[in-house]
Amino acid sequence: MSQTISLLPVTDVTACCSPLTRETLTAANADDLARSLKALADPTRLRLISIVAASEGQEACACDLTEPVGLSQPTVSHHLKVLVDAGFLSRTQRGTWAYFALVPGALDSVARLLVSA
Repeated sequence: MSQTISLLPVTDVTACCSPLTRETLTAANADDLARSLKALADPTRLRLISIVAASEGQEACACDLTEPVGLSQPTVSHHLKVLVDAGFLSRTQRGTWAYFALVPGALDSVARLLVSA
């Protein structure tokens, strides 16, 4: 026993999705942004950037960064290296001390990737 279903004609077809209004991230930009965000996605690294940003001249000696975050010097050095490798901080050597400074515009570049193509 088969049953027949009557279908009504479609008279109004509208798109179910809104059209894009700007370019989206390219695969390469998404990879770059993910790497940058991964470097920032650590509470200690965010605190280190904050401490450097709040320091005079937006620069701080490595010797002044261990106590505020409550971690050992090797651990802080590792976090600083990740931030340098990601391009958020720069490192200069002055005698036996390493100084870290914010790279101008580095955090802005992450924000730009989120809001533009």
